[in-house]
Amino acid sequence: MPFPLRTPPFLLIEPIVRLALEEDLGRAGDVTSDLVLPAGRHATALLATRKPGTVAGLVAAEAAFHLIDGSLKVRLELRDGSQANAGDTLLAVQGSARSILAAERVALNFVGLLSGIATATRALVDAVKGTKARIVDTRKTTPGLRLLEKYAVRCGGGVNHRFGLDDGVLIKDNHIVAAGGIAKAVERVFAGLGHMVKVEVEVNTLEELEEALRLGVDTVLLDNMSLDQLKRAVEISAGRAALEASGNVTLATVRAIAETGVDYISSGAITHSSQSLDVGLDF
Repeated sequence: MPFPLRTPPFLLIEPIVRLALEEDLGRAGDVTSDLVLPAGRHATALLATRKPGTVAGLVAAEAAFHLIDGSLKVRLELRDGSQANAGDTLLAVQGSARSILAAERVALNFVGLLSGIATATRALVDAVKGTKARIVDTRKTTPGLRLLEKYAVRCGGGVNHRFGLDDGVLIKDNHIVAAGGIAKAVERVFAGLGHMVKVEVEVNTLEELEEALRLGVDTVLLDNMSLDQLKRAVEISAGRAALEASGNVTLATVRAIAETGVDYISSGAITHSSQSLDVGLDF
């Protein structure tokens, strides 16, 4: 049974949303709405999908409305992680028409972007059902939005890889070259690392895999290997380390990759190349 979806704390969401609002409102605020609408005009607006998809980012949209105007009443009709059909209402907001319009674009930007990521993740997760493989993200995220984009991956049923350089060791090809080989890199890591942090090594060949396994690493990243190589890697590892497949991961290839028996399949595309879900806000 999957774990409940963990929503990022408002303390961490708030500065991201506040920065987006500051960018949009500039120095003078919403000049158009302030001139067109009387100060006391109230309205009800519905944020809805125009295409089907997996919902993510409602927590950011809600934060945007409340940061603009604490008196706005926001009612969530669906939750992040839900499947939405075209035309489904995601949330309703009531209160000052000026305030709603001031937060509108920021709210829509977050929901569209993050729902696109969740939808792309869900497609990969559904494609590997029945295998043990889990879909994981990477650090290929939009600068400043990693927290929310990785949250969107979880909304789509995926699993987060490292959040940053500080919460896990991943020895990549450039580390290996600079250190003088896999063994030297791994030995230096184990000499200075705390026991709570896992160690992953990226390899390009089955010979490098065997070397990494002898060194006792926790996970091996199999970079751009063929299906035959991935199957052989699973046989060689025999459960001694978790195996992560990376490279050439698409909706067309992911099932075959999963069927090789790897534990994880990582995709940078779900965060850096997903198409935003079409959403809109109407009074």
